[in-house]
Amino acid sequence: MTSPPDPRHDHHYLEQVIEQTRTTMRGLRQAKHLIGQVEGTGEGAQGMIRAAADGRGGLTRIELNPRALRLDVATLGAAVTEAVQAAQGDATRRTAEIVAEAVGGAGALPEPLDETFVRARVDAAARDLYSAEL
Repeated sequence: MTSPPDPRHDHHYLEQVIEQTRTTMRGLRQAKHLIGQVEGTGEGAQGMIRAAADGRGGLTRIELNPRALRLDVATLGAAVTEAVQAAQGDATRRTAEIVAEAVGGAGALPEPLDETFVRARVDAAARDLYSAEL
């Protein structure tokens, strides 16, 4: 942890922390919105099967070219699986990029103040009271 701010600047420090927190929260809300718009795509059977997945990996669309129906059942199943997995992988990659950017913005937050900060402020206040009494 970095050293706590000078007590005379506590108000300014708190304002900075609040503003940095607000900025981070805006970034996280934007990331959530962007993840909701993600669409990963994938193909199988040389493009005869296409799939799409959302930012959470949920399957949103499958398109089968009529020629794909000529494939035997095992080959068709494998090609559909390939397209779905590719779409989910693409969606996962795009979502991870959005999350990484949002988390990078959260790194700007200061380290939380711990009990040593509070103890130092209480001790300083006690010293001030004691010296005022003398």
